[in-house]
Amino acid sequence: MTADFLTPPDRRHSDSIKWQRYAGRDILPMWVADMDYAIPEPVQQALQDRVAHGVFGYAHPSESLRQAIVEGIERDHGWRIDADWLVFLPGVVSGFNLTARLAGEPGSNILAFPPVYPPILTAAGNQERSLLRSELVLAGGRWEYDWAGLDTLLETRRARAMMLCNPHNPVGRSWSREELTRLAWYAEKHDWLICSDDIHCGLVIDPAHPYTPIASLDEAVAQRTITLMAPSKTWNIPGLGCAFAIIPNAGLRKQYIAAGRGLMPDVNILGLVACEAAYREGDAWRQALLAQLRTNAKRLLEAVNALPGLSMTPVEATYLAWIDCRGLGQSGPQKYFETHGLGFSDGRDFGMEGFVRINFACSPTLLEEAIRRLELAVRAA
Repeated sequence: MTADFLTPPDRRHSDSIKWQRYAGRDILPMWVADMDYAIPEPVQQALQDRVAHGVFGYAHPSESLRQAIVEGIERDHGWRIDADWLVFLPGVVSGFNLTARLAGEPGSNILAFPPVYPPILTAAGNQERSLLRSELVLAGGRWEYDWAGLDTLLETRRARAMMLCNPHNPVGRSWSREELTRLAWYAEKHDWLICSDDIHCGLVIDPAHPYTPIASLDEAVAQRTITLMAPSKTWNIPGLGCAFAIIPNAGLRKQYIAAGRGLMPDVNILGLVACEAAYREGDAWRQALLAQLRTNAKRLLEAVNALPGLSMTPVEATYLAWIDCRGLGQSGPQKYFETHGLGFSDGRDFGMEGFVRINFACSPTLLEEAIRRLELAVRAA
């Protein structure tokens, strides 16, 4: 199997929202979290075979698919789950919102840790709950939980659920077992439901910081946890709309399914096919991808930290870099970089102003051009 990460397909005239945002403008799109790379050949072949069948009636996730996920999660992450724990969803964002519906009564607080994936911040309000923010802090060149601040917050505010992001989008942390154990202690002490967005778990690019599912810590934690995963980020198939929740607690799983009844559509049939092929036959491609992402991440880290007014912490996981622009002297760095031909994500959408997020899952050629433009933008600031 071959994988070409140096010359990805030209997406400029495709239906890509990533590339269409700046259509007709000389701006490099490095914002939304999808990669420019072609999908693994086995996944593409499985899709072509299914299309050739010619009939697309209603379908349910097969036992073969369930077993592929069970085997893949154990192989890649050392976590043995049961096939019965799986609840299929059209996307992890649906999963956040279903969890919020189960978090106490309307008006109850849901804890989250900005900067974080924007739909995590909006799920509480969508379901008539309130967002309780405990912001991450930058300490010693690494993003961490603000434990002291969390203690102070919880002295006066009660939460009913905690939403994690592991690995964390956008700061690129792969949370350690010690950090997760400490969070689990809070969850047990305060009787929180845990929802963990683990969609980037297959994208650990620093082997020194492996991914640990919080539900794998012990049985008590597992019984209060909803873990959300999908093949979409790891194998670049987000447009196929297939995700799943892992819910060991049978009662909680029943409640979760009931909360989505009549609201959640069935998973796209091609998404089911692609998901199985990815977990069964996509690991060689994934390993080649990780090698390219490590190269890109190292190059970007060196370039950003050499520029005055910018700083970046090492990326442990994901293909996303979180850039501190507060020293640049620009009140709106995302808009400023657009004027210099760079389309990044705005940090305020993640709950923290003065930052941008960069998607570096692109060709080395595009990355070098982005670095060149970044250098020019910093000189002009």
